[in-house]
Amino acid sequence: MLATLIDLGSAEVRQDRRRFGKVLETFVYGELLKHTSTAQGDYRLSHYRDADKFEVDVVIENAAGQLVGVEVKAAASVRDADLRGLRKLAGIAGEPFKLGVLLYDGTETLPLGDGLWAAPLSSLWN
Repeated sequence: MLATLIDLGSAEVRQDRRRFGKVLETFVYGELLKHTSTAQGDYRLSHYRDADKFEVDVVIENAAGQLVGVEVKAAASVRDADLRGLRKLAGIAGEPFKLGVLLYDGTETLPLGDGLWAAPLSSLWN
């Protein structure tokens, strides 16, 4: 519905994935927010961005202060640069950082080292 409201059609998505990426990030945030309302426990969603332009799209924090970072990419492949925000957050947070997930438009779940994983966007519903 958001894509329709901002006049983002399939032809434009094929030409410029960045604009679609912003819509996808919003969608994923909404899905994660729904999960927090039905999950056992207390979870808070936020994001991370610093002055050096490192960012993580969604940071999930539980009542114990443990963190999971979620980065969203509208691409079918994973690049090392896609992990820079998650790596920065992990380094700053230290022990409370438990996991980093890069949700992408691929089909495989991939270990990326140091508690970082790539997972298909479809894993939100599986």
